[in-house]
This record gives sequence, structure tokens and C-alpha cells, in this order.
Amino acid sequence: MKVLVACEESQRVCIAFRNKGHEAYSCDIEFCSGDKPEWHIWADVEPLLNGRCSFRTCDGQLHTLEGPWDLILAFPPCTYLSTAGAANLYKDGKLDEERINAGQQAADFFLKIYYADCPKICIENPVPMSRFNLPQRTQEVQPYMFGVPVSKCTYLWLKGLPFLCPTKVVKSTYTFNNYPLFKNSYGKYRQKNRSKTFTEVAEAMALSWG
Repeated sequence: MKVLVACEESQRVCIAFRNKGHEAYSCDIEFCSGDKPEWHIWADVEPLLNGRCSFRTCDGQLHTLEGPWDLILAFPPCTYLSTAGAANLYKDGKLDEERINAGQQAADFFLKIYYADCPKICIENPVPMSRFNLPQRTQEVQPYMFGVPVSKCTYLWLKGLPFLCPTKVVKSTYTFNNYPLFKNSYGKYRQKNRSKTFTEVAEAMALSWG
């Protein structure tokens, strides 16, 4: 399959699908941290969503896709969509219009992925605020369903795909914030580190859908 992994700089999902023999590419406006620049598109993903496009990977190679992608997996930014940020909607007792507008732009981007010309789509995001009227999610998953002892409810929006199959259900020992990998994460890289897909979940995606 030709697979586009949108909004992924870690390349964990991309690499999991490559390991299954698929022609997968990660795409993000940031350079990749997965050490596979030959599989990374350092660009805005929107022009690529419907396929029928040409693009260069970070090694300079030009690639051409004649038709639509066979599969899109997307991890769009959730800062302004997630219920975790609901408390920040008000500033000095009034709705923060700037934040509302940023949330609507994020919702519009989400929908461009959701309605892309592709037969199989998965979008992953935390629980969104209802005010942005995103489509009904398909599945709820937790890291502890895939061998990571963490509770963090995540939604999947699936089109043309079966449910993501749990691979190793373990006891949930930590909340996301208390997990040792994240609780000591500070500074400008904190959000990036916390947004990376767990390797175990990436491998489960490749196993279920690859």
C-alpha cells in the first residue's frame, strides 16, 4: 500500500508500516526525528491529501503518486480542539475569540483530512470540545490496551477500516501526566514529546491495517 502518515515527525507509525513492507511516508511541517529522512516529507500536508501529486522527501528524491493514497493515518494538532484546553477559552471572564478562531481553523483542517479522497482513513485525537462539531468518533482506545501501562483516552475516527485491535492489555499503573516518560518533560519540547505516538500503538496500527 501507499500510505501517508500526516502530521507525524516522530515517524513511529511510518516506520511500523515500512516494516510491514508498505510504501509509507510521514509528513509534517517539522523535520523528522525518526532518523529516516528518505521517508519524510517536510511540508504542509494539505496539498497531498487527495493524492495525484508529486512531492520530495528529505533526501531530495522526487516521488509521484498517480492516484489517491491507499491509506491515510493522521495525527492533527489538538491544542485548540481538546477538552483539556477548555479552561483556556475564557480570558478575563470573556470568550477568547483568538483561541476560538484557532480552534475553528484546527477543526477545518481535521475535516479536510476526514473528507480526503482516500478509501481508508484513520484520524487520532484526544477527546475534542463539542463546540467544534467534529464527526462522531468510531473508537476509543487507551495505551494500556497495547502494553503501555498508561490511562489516556484517545479517539479514533475510522473510514474504511476495522477497529484497532488491542495487542496486549495490561494494568493501568499511571495517568498520562504521571508516566515517568512525561512527568519530567519541560520546556519547548514538552508538547512535542507528549504528542508522539507510543511505539506499541504504532505497531498495532500496522498489524491491524497493514
